[in-house]
Amino acid sequence: MLDLNALMNDPAIIGWVAYILFLTVSTAIFALFSLGLNLQWGLTGLINFGLVAFMTLGAYTTVLLSMYGVPLIVATLAGALVAALLGWLIGLSTLRLREDYLAIVTIGVSELIRLVVNNQDLPTPNTPTPGAFGLQGYPLPLTDFNPDTVMKWIMVGLLTLVVGVCYWKLWKWVIKGRGVRSEGREDKKKLSILNLVMRIIIGLVTTLLIFVPYASGAIGLYNFTDYEKSGLMLISVLVLAFVVWRLEVLARSPWGRVLKAIREDEEVARALGKNVFWYKLQALMLGGAIAGISGALYAWQQTSVYPNDFQPQTTFDAWIMVILGGAGNNFGTILGAVVFFAYDSATRFVLPKIVPLDDVRLSAFRIMVIGLLLMILMIWRPQGILGKKEELTLGK
Repeated sequence: MLDLNALMNDPAIIGWVAYILFLTVSTAIFALFSLGLNLQWGLTGLINFGLVAFMTLGAYTTVLLSMYGVPLIVATLAGALVAALLGWLIGLSTLRLREDYLAIVTIGVSELIRLVVNNQDLPTPNTPTPGAFGLQGYPLPLTDFNPDTVMKWIMVGLLTLVVGVCYWKLWKWVIKGRGVRSEGREDKKKLSILNLVMRIIIGLVTTLLIFVPYASGAIGLYNFTDYEKSGLMLISVLVLAFVVWRLEVLARSPWGRVLKAIREDEEVARALGKNVFWYKLQALMLGGAIAGISGALYAWQQTSVYPNDFQPQTTFDAWIMVILGGAGNNFGTILGAVVFFAYDSATRFVLPKIVPLDDVRLSAFRIMVIGLLLMILMIWRPQGILGKKEELTLGK
């Protein structure tokens, strides 16, 4: 007879659950981070190569305010506001110019902010702290949280609700989105069948990728005493679900349709009487605020923040996730983040057993492989896994 209690208390199981919880939090944080880029670039067509600057401001603002005793929720919202103000400043100086100026300014601003934080003293409560030393010892959510059995089931229920909605949206897309309809012509019929088979394969793989962190999360929420990890996982997933829900509502609203019109041809939107500059500024600020919230969650996950945590590579990881999942598609962005971290974890454990290389060369090889996979994807499906060709903004 299988003893579930003994199984869930097995050190090996606990170790794997803890790792998957960490991986789930990382995926949720970077999916949230990438949603900010998807709003700016995928929906509006704004090229932002410095999104990590918004994450940096969100993380440092949240941490510094929480060290002064500001409640974590208020500190997080303040971090999002500061990140939005950065978007406002960047937008005022660049959005009336050509798009390439925005790309140049954003990547420059991201490095400028990182270097300033690295070289300036930070206003911590007792005495200023050199930026290069980073920030540690700040309050974390759910540190003293000790739920009873009812609260544990409520948390598991919330997680189950989010996962259930994900499965419903996923299989609704698989069943109803059959792509090209056949009208008696053999080529269209074959294309429709091929599209449906591809969607079923994506649905099955995604179902498995969602179930593994869900099972680990449920075990962690019910069985673990360390709610800094499992609780942060639930918070990250709930924040991500809320942001996706509101972004979907906005994308289908008249505001979202104007953003799509600007992405396709801003002169047409301007001719129809829309204030293109103001809409672009709103998208830049809202995307920056979302990235700022992801910075707060990142700081809580790491339990310390250092300037070198916010390298330009972080921004380009977000670009990979958005392109992989499909520009302009919020659920595609999340799928891109899931695939990215699944690949990262799988190759971390599998490749050393297959490829006889040292750690440094193996790390370079993993990056090379994901670059190769992206090139293959761009040839086979340039719009991304869930993207639409008519909404493709690359190469315009």
